[in-house]
Amino acid sequence: MLPYTPLHHLILKRMNRPIVLTSGNLSDEPQCIDNDEAREKLGKIADYFLFHNRQIVNRVDDSVVRVIGNKVQIVRRARGYAPAPIHLPPGFHRVPQILAMGSELKNTFCLLQDTKAIVSQHLGDLENGVTFRAYQDMLNLYLNLFEYKPEAIAVDLHPEYLSTKLGQELASVHKYGYSTTVPLLYIQHHHAHIAACMVENGVPIDSPPILGVAFDGLGYGEDGTLWGGEFLLTDYRQFKRLATFKPVAMLGGKQAIKEPWRNTYAQLISSFSWEDLKQNYGNLEIIKFLEQKPLKLLNQVIKKQINSPKTSSVGRLFDAVAAAIGICQDRCSYEGQAAIEMEAVCDRTLLAPSPKTIGYSFTIELIDKLYNINSYPMWQSLLDDLLQQVPQSTIAAKFHLGLANILVQTVNLLCQENHIHCVALSGGVFQNQILLEQVTTKLKALNIQVLTHTLVPTNDGGISLGQAAIAAASLQNS
Repeated sequence: MLPYTPLHHLILKRMNRPIVLTSGNLSDEPQCIDNDEAREKLGKIADYFLFHNRQIVNRVDDSVVRVIGNKVQIVRRARGYAPAPIHLPPGFHRVPQILAMGSELKNTFCLLQDTKAIVSQHLGDLENGVTFRAYQDMLNLYLNLFEYKPEAIAVDLHPEYLSTKLGQELASVHKYGYSTTVPLLYIQHHHAHIAACMVENGVPIDSPPILGVAFDGLGYGEDGTLWGGEFLLTDYRQFKRLATFKPVAMLGGKQAIKEPWRNTYAQLISSFSWEDLKQNYGNLEIIKFLEQKPLKLLNQVIKKQINSPKTSSVGRLFDAVAAAIGICQDRCSYEGQAAIEMEAVCDRTLLAPSPKTIGYSFTIELIDKLYNINSYPMWQSLLDDLLQQVPQSTIAAKFHLGLANILVQTVNLLCQENHIHCVALSGGVFQNQILLEQVTTKLKALNIQVLTHTLVPTNDGGISLGQAAIAAASLQNS
């Protein structure tokens, strides 16, 4: 780390050994910013405390960045970046003051003011009660600091997000000095992902639609299902869904995020009968592992559609593959852990163009005017490789290559059909360096312009910027 106060120099010059630094907080909670709170919550963790008599007013996490393809990608935008404004592209004039509430996970909020977007620092996952209270405190701080009176509020389409519910409350209860209720705009999650990418790449407000690819854990779709593997024809005001991954049950709802094996089972029985799996692959460790689970009950849950919503999520597909090859099979400590660990074990020597390494295959078919990507051939090849005891690192590489190939194939098809030459990549899955570099290289070779994130996170930390831009374009057009 770089020392950003003289205090760091004074302390560290006496410590002639490596040290490990982390934020002063319990797991999944905001940092402690009060001396008494630190004593209470961290007393059993920290050996020593250095207290100060200056009050901490604004809680700010450390920023996290990485370099992918010679470009800086922000994973967590906080200290050193926020609240520096992001300039809106050409055409965003006479923009009303819009407050965008952000997503449920990796939350930020955004204030639109004078053709600039002020995106808050990373605030965390609002499903944690302490974090949600900190989110409300930070929102009030920003509104007061910037003397901000929203003329409209933008929220995620998901009805159960706490950020959405708070936005509804603010719009209906607090009038901010106006005689009428503040307008409330509902923004589809993946539309917001792509719009955020468009904003930071300077795409003007009246540009023709581009192709947006949004891969993430999940987002509430217009059809009431959970999306997460989407190809959208998109501008700032509207979008059309052109292609998606075949929807698969998300067994147990949110529990499937914490227990990757649930996604593996759902994926497998969407492609095979369980009897065929036992007959052909019964000796595999993953099949034996799944046999220990209450499969009859799970089958009933799927059949009766009890807490098992359909999802097209590529994030959950990553979880399913990781568990199948023995990574985070039973449980994850945090969302995306299985995908992160699978990327880490991937044999990168197999990623260079070579006839020896062929990625797993997917199929694509047109169903009711919507292209569906089917993972069945990928799973068949992966299970065959497990039978042949192909190394975990090789299987991980072949999955990454196969996913990149079907993405590029689908983008090329949709670009030709819709006469498009530009694609925006967004969503938490594109934090994966292997996938992003493979896709970017292959698309550029097809003379397709690729837009990616550098100013805000590609994960849900960038959602609020997209929400604000869509709301501004919609209101400006009305």
